[in-house]
Amino acid sequence: MGRPDPEEGQLPAPVKPPDGGWGWIVLLGCFVITGFSYAFPKAVSVYFKELMKDFHVGYSDTAWISSIMLAMLYGTGPVCSIMVNQFGCRPVMLIGGLLASAGMILASFTTNIIELYLTAGVLTGLGMALNFQPSLIMLGTYFDKRRPLANGLAAAGSPVFLSSLSPLGQVLLEKFGWRGGFLIMGGLLLNCCTCGAVMRPLDMGMKRKMGKAQDKYEAKEMLPIGGKSEEGISTTDGTKKGKKAKKKPKKGKKLLDFSIFSNRGFIIYTISKFILVLGLFVPPILLVNYAKDTGVPDTEAAFLLSIIGFIDIFARPACGMVAGLKWVRPHVAYLFSFSMLFNGLTDICSARASNYTGLVIFCVFFGISYGMVGALQFEVLMAIVGSQKFSSAIGLVLLIEAFAVLIGPPSAGRLVDALKNYEVIFYLAGSEVVLSALFLGVASYCCLNRGKKEPPPENNPSAGGGSDTEEAESDVQEAEERSSDNHQPAHSTDNAVVAANEEPNHVAEEQRGEGGGCPAGDGEVLARDGCNADQMVERDSF
Repeated sequence: MGRPDPEEGQLPAPVKPPDGGWGWIVLLGCFVITGFSYAFPKAVSVYFKELMKDFHVGYSDTAWISSIMLAMLYGTGPVCSIMVNQFGCRPVMLIGGLLASAGMILASFTTNIIELYLTAGVLTGLGMALNFQPSLIMLGTYFDKRRPLANGLAAAGSPVFLSSLSPLGQVLLEKFGWRGGFLIMGGLLLNCCTCGAVMRPLDMGMKRKMGKAQDKYEAKEMLPIGGKSEEGISTTDGTKKGKKAKKKPKKGKKLLDFSIFSNRGFIIYTISKFILVLGLFVPPILLVNYAKDTGVPDTEAAFLLSIIGFIDIFARPACGMVAGLKWVRPHVAYLFSFSMLFNGLTDICSARASNYTGLVIFCVFFGISYGMVGALQFEVLMAIVGSQKFSSAIGLVLLIEAFAVLIGPPSAGRLVDALKNYEVIFYLAGSEVVLSALFLGVASYCCLNRGKKEPPPENNPSAGGGSDTEEAESDVQEAEERSSDNHQPAHSTDNAVVAANEEPNHVAEEQRGEGGGCPAGDGEVLARDGCNADQMVERDSF
């Protein structure tokens, strides 16, 4: 009935996310990818002392390995978006898994620190980046109603892998040395290829078959019973083949969609995330040294990070469940703002903690708030831009965050060296996080009120509801394709239909089969006579 077909150069009709089924396997793959992407750069730090001895370098030189990994993870966002839009998620993830593994394997044969930067830093970091973004895109494709829960469960991979990769790296270092440990870690990263293999796109073929079956069923219902109905069906199919030859191929999808910068919600989100990242990672980086300076033993100081990780494991899925509630999801941007405010106030209130008990309390509340931020950050972005533009949006956001990552923690370290005072750093980091929370909440509220007062209702990016945004975008695209098809001459196909069968019912069936015989404004009566509901929705969207 005039449905766009991918084989005809048209955009495929949007497939409803299954919210389960194979999506749970995709979620498991995203859990593993998220764990490797965020935990691996931190877990590599257990090898730094041995690297310092073998290569005769300082701690700051070896720390650049983790920094380069994170810079590649964030800074190559646009490159990953272009590759995903051009080749799809699965091929990009398979290539990324091979690059990440090859980087660590080659690093085990290096002879100087520069070679380590190029292999373990650049190559492995690029491979993990090519896995991280596509996994999040596929997660948004398979989940809609349960997407907040899915994002929370996938984000839990970071603390789980951090708590397991660090002890594993220590064991490998003691038994095989750093070269053997790098080699085995490279083998573990091949699991990214397995995760990429399960990221199959939603089946479009089944939807096309269902559409063709529905066309034939409607033709049988509207035409006389007997041989004439079959003749009308064949005529309708023949007409569609004639139209297929006339349709012009549609232009390909943009490799990187910069039109998202016209979305006020995206601009607000990007600015708030930049301010957030300036101070979010500072407290956990300086926590151990801060505890040691207050007189806490080394083992107990290191255990503080384990407390944060343990709380984080449960905080992320729990926050995802809360964000998925019907009365919370439309306001998920405000929940994200609250989580950032909670995290910033935790930093400020704990700046004067002078004993181990106070630091433990800080770790508990920091773990809860940090888990909430991690569970909601990508859910809010999906709700703002929708799934069709998410691949471009996340690449641009990560690129902007890369600058904040390179500014925040290093600047905090220099301030500590200059002031010899951790209290000021905690105040500063907490103030940055609070500022980002207030900016997101106030700016989103103002945009929401302004959007409600405007007569033409537009997609409100800050109000959540990613499913509504996705449906509206797909409806507009389908309507544009069908309107262009209706302007094309169809006299030859009409004559062929009349010549094949002169029955009036068959001519009426031909008009319904082309999908262009429903004048606008006839309402529900025409919907019962042959126009499907999708066409009515598409006209209303204009």
